[in-house]
Amino acid sequence: MQLYRNLTIRQKQIAWAWAFLAVPVLFYGVIRFYPTGNAILISFQDWNLLGSRTWTGLDNYQKLAADPVFWKVFGNTFLYLLIGTPLSLVLSFVIAYHLDKLRFMHGFLRMLYFLPFMTSAVAMAWVWRWFYQPVPTGLFNNFLSQAGIPQIEFLNSTTNALPSVLAPAVWAGLGFQIIIFMAGLRAIPVSYYEAAKIDGVGWFTVLTQITLPLLRPTIVFIVVFSSIGFLRIFDHVFNMTTNNPGGPLNSTKPLVLMIYDTAFNAFDMGYAAAQTVVLFLILLVVSLVQLRLLRSD
Repeated sequence: MQLYRNLTIRQKQIAWAWAFLAVPVLFYGVIRFYPTGNAILISFQDWNLLGSRTWTGLDNYQKLAADPVFWKVFGNTFLYLLIGTPLSLVLSFVIAYHLDKLRFMHGFLRMLYFLPFMTSAVAMAWVWRWFYQPVPTGLFNNFLSQAGIPQIEFLNSTTNALPSVLAPAVWAGLGFQIIIFMAGLRAIPVSYYEAAKIDGVGWFTVLTQITLPLLRPTIVFIVVFSSIGFLRIFDHVFNMTTNNPGGPLNSTKPLVLMIYDTAFNAFDMGYAAAQTVVLFLILLVVSLVQLRLLRSD
């Protein structure tokens, strides 16, 4: 107590600041840093959850490099990223851009677009799985049958399964991205558009020279947020391919699902931890590269 009284006002302010920060910092360290460090440690060990841990060095990573299933899953994960991120970005911007200009039933339509984001991913995945079923159950194949078009094997085809799983994932995230885009559009000063109108500037020039440059911080946030979501996709894949987890010939299996299978079906925690470390590095590198490329000048 005497030590505290001898402190200057500035030192007391710093002490109180650290006192208030101590609890959240400790909490974050326990639920984030400790599990991350422990996962890295386990990746160098052999452990089946029940027995003792055995140090194996780089064996799990060497096994990972020689595993053809891992490289297939690795490619699938980047397909989700490379297709899902730009597709969702373009769709959400186009919808937000036109919805922002709409005044009739604006709030109701915005709520409808946001509703899928609030819906449980598990329930949504099972509904879309029902849509994809063959005749007479599946909604899409019933439409195709009535139009005289042959049925499509949406979830049982190595070429159709991944896009079929990706479609509801993109649709589910549109609502959040639309709201963020609309907030960014509303933050642009109206005076810019008024000046462009007075000068007789066309809509395309306004879009490319005013709207999109001023939306760069919003675009950066959405791209990074969306990319992390697609790299960590799990719920839709797991629930839409429960009969054959990962789809035919692992055509839809992402890295997170492989980690789940390795850890809780094969009980190979060391190998699963090595896969987790690889996923962490992918997320880190992709996020840093995107922030580097999209940052403001």
